Parts: sequence; C-alpha cells; structure tokens
Amino acid sequence: MDISIKTFGELKKSGYKPTSVKEEIRRNLIKKLQKKETSFPGIIGYEDTVIPDTERALLSRHNILFLGLRGQAKTRMARQMIDLLDEYIPIVEGSEVNDDPFHPLSRYARDLIAEKGDKTPISWLPASARYGEKLATPDVSVADLVGDIDPIKAANLKLSYADERVIHFGIIPRSNRGIFVINELPDLQARIQVALFNILQEGDIQIRGFKVRMPLDILFVFTANPEDYTNRGAIVTPLKDRIESQIITHYPKSVENSLLITEQEADIHEEQLGKVQIADMVKRLIEQVAFEARSSEYVDKKSGVSARLTIAAYENAVSAGERRAIINKEKETHVRIADLQAIIPAITGKIELVYEGEQEGPLQVAHNLLDKSVRTLFASYFPNPDSFKKKKQAAPVENPYRSVIQWFDKGNSLQLLQDISDKQYDTALGKVEGLKELVKARFPQAGNREQLLLMEFVLHGLASYSLISKKVAENETRFSDLLGTMMNFSMGSEEEPDDEL
Repeated sequence: MDISIKTFGELKKSGYKPTSVKEEIRRNLIKKLQKKETSFPGIIGYEDTVIPDTERALLSRHNILFLGLRGQAKTRMARQMIDLLDEYIPIVEGSEVNDDPFHPLSRYARDLIAEKGDKTPISWLPASARYGEKLATPDVSVADLVGDIDPIKAANLKLSYADERVIHFGIIPRSNRGIFVINELPDLQARIQVALFNILQEGDIQIRGFKVRMPLDILFVFTANPEDYTNRGAIVTPLKDRIESQIITHYPKSVENSLLITEQEADIHEEQLGKVQIADMVKRLIEQVAFEARSSEYVDKKSGVSARLTIAAYENAVSAGERRAIINKEKETHVRIADLQAIIPAITGKIELVYEGEQEGPLQVAHNLLDKSVRTLFASYFPNPDSFKKKKQAAPVENPYRSVIQWFDKGNSLQLLQDISDKQYDTALGKVEGLKELVKARFPQAGNREQLLLMEFVLHGLASYSLISKKVAENETRFSDLLGTMMNFSMGSEEEPDDEL
C-alpha cells in the first residue's frame, strides 16, 4: 500500500479495499501458514497445543479467551498477534476512533467527509498503534473502557450534552480496527463486564443516554486465571457465552522446553556471559525446582508455579558465581551446586503455599524443593543409591559410594564456604577419599571443572538420599556422617536434625 496517499480521493483511485480486522488477520495468517512460517515465534512448548488452537480460532474470526495459570505466556500470545496485522491502514486524519474513510463511525469523521469529500485528509496508522491493552482491576469503570460525556469539551465547544460531539471515547472505541486485550478478566466487576455484551455481540457501544450506533471492528482477546473464578471474581456467564474460543494454556511439559524458555528469557549481562559458565546439569537442577514445586504438597497447585521462577533463579545463580569471582579476583568461574542457595529468594516469592507449607515456612519449603531436585536428577547421572540398599541380590554389586560414605563415617567432615576461590574449592573436595575416583570412573572424559562440579553433586546427592548429613548455614554447606549428626542431636546438640525429603 502506498502510504504517500494523503486524500480520500487518491485512496479511492488506488483501488484500496477496506476489510475488517478479523478478515485482515485471517488473510495474513493464511499467508504465513502457506509459507510454513511460525505464526507465534519465541513461544516454546505450544507447537502442538495452544498455537494450533489459536490459529484455528483466528481463521474462524473468533474473539479469544486464554485461560491458564500465571506465567503461561497468555499476554505474550496476544501481543504477538500484532504481527498478523497489515503494516499500515488508512484512517480519517484526526479521528479518535481510527475511522475508515469508506465507513466512518464518529460524528467527527462523518462531518469532515461531508464537508471535504474526496479532499478529506488521510493518515496512515501503523500496526503497532492498533493494539490496546487493559489490566482489569476492581476500579476500572465503564467510562474507562467505553466512554463518557466530557463536560470540559462541551463547555469549550459550546455544545449541549445532547450533542454527540461531547462524548469522550474510552479505550475500546479508540482501539477500533485493531486488537484489544483485557488481562485478568475475572477481576473486572460484574457490572462492568455487562457493558461488554453489546460490544461483543452487536459491535456497538452505549454511552449514557446516547443512541450511538458504532459497529466497532475489533478483535478481542481476554486472559484469565482459572483460580480467579473462585478466589477473586468470576466471568459472568453471558460474557463467556459471547467469547467464541476458550483456549487452555499450560506449563512446559518437558524439562527441555523449560530450559529453552529460561535461556531465551533470562536477562544475563554481557559481562556475566564472559565470566560465568553454567553447566547443563546446573541448568536442569534449576528447572527441576519448578517441576518439583508443581507437584509438591506444600505448594498451592491452583495458583501455579510461573516460568518466571526459573528465569529469576537462573539469573541469581549466574550472579552468585559472578559475585564470588569478583570477591576472589578471578577472571572466570563456574556455577557450583552450593551457589543454588542463591536461588532461594527467587523461589520464596513465586510460590503460594497451602496450610502445611505455611507451617513449614517458605524458606524451608524452598530448601526442600531444592533438595528434591537434586535427588530426582542424581539418578540420571549416577547409580541410584537406593539400589544398593537391597539385601537380596542375585549377584552382589559393589557399592560405588562406599569409600566416600566410609570417609565421613570415620568422623571426617567437609566445609564448603560460599565464597571460597576455585583453588580452595578444588582442595576441599580433593580431601574426600574415593570421591574423585568415583567421578572419573563414571565420567572419564570430564575436564577438571566438570569433575569438581560432579564431585560436589555426588555429596549433595548422597545427602538427599540420607546417606551422609548436610547442613546449610548462612555462608557455608557442611557435610558429615549421618549417624554422628543424629547422635549429637539426641545428646542435646545445638545442631538441628536433617530435614528428610
């Protein structure tokens, strides 16, 4: 389209044919599908579920409700629909409601076209300006969404309140010929939701006592959390009935997809990228925390566990490594298992606890989730310690962890301070008899840093299986023998007992 066109007459001669926004989106989506282009780039894990459902809804020219727990890319899906709009559309210059010159809606546009005819000035509206979004809150009014009489405009123009020109249009009429999104729809008061009935069904608006017939051309997209139906508010039934497609969103179904989302969304500083390395195993531990939280009896499943948890946790883990490198004046380092204590603040603020969890406390629940993640992932890298506890076996199998456990049984302990240098970290882990040999036997190709990380992982793993004791203080992690710790506790030691998983 030639955006150099400036008048209505020129627009007519160009052969421009106006279409509705839903037809426009349908046409552009068909082109993308024909070219096998991704209609919603950057949305991971929805390729076989939410995206096809959304494409079908758009092809059907439906208004859409995305229903799902927090952190499931509902708003992002809506915002990406901008890419399905034409690059520019012509509007009557100066129009508040993006009037189509061929079918003007407002009094302003009708009067201007009646006065100037083919000389009516035309301006071009970019796709980015055709998107409106409103977060539903209890204080949102009908005037905000639809419009109201503006007494100041009436006074300035010396018009009576009976004149249509005194109307101040709300955000919905101003989104005419575009996409309008209402986030958290159940939070909108019921009487406000009722004001949307006519807009969705008949396409017109009602403002005060005016008999205004404005067949608005809008694609509506709503988002809602299922918990909102019983917790804060509800979507009134007639409104739900007018929203043609309800699409259920979900969390990533695999750790691989979750990893891709976190790496895509995490905001890692350029300096950190060059200084801090984070192993795939550590990344998987972080993702596993979210999976454990979603199945934990302490976490409220109805509220969900947002993908923002793992994104924030990933950023914290990298920053923990960077902070230690700065303190020790090291040019580079890698994220250790102990550094994952730094992700606790990212967990505690992003999980809603049920009553039992509240009794445990958010800090303790976060530690439990981290320990469960270690336990779950440990068996993917090393033999499951439980398999060596079985007494009856066809052929006795040598326990690969025996020498490590025996070293602790002799009364030895290992203290790993949070901020020790890489050299001190190496020296400390090297003291544990049999630990390095165990890792070498299992991962002969691992480099020195990978070996050290795996050695530390073994200690955390054995502790998660209650074969050795682990105590986490403010700035240290201490490993010791389990029996000695239990005896000290029974004798009135100030040390606390292990938290069993």
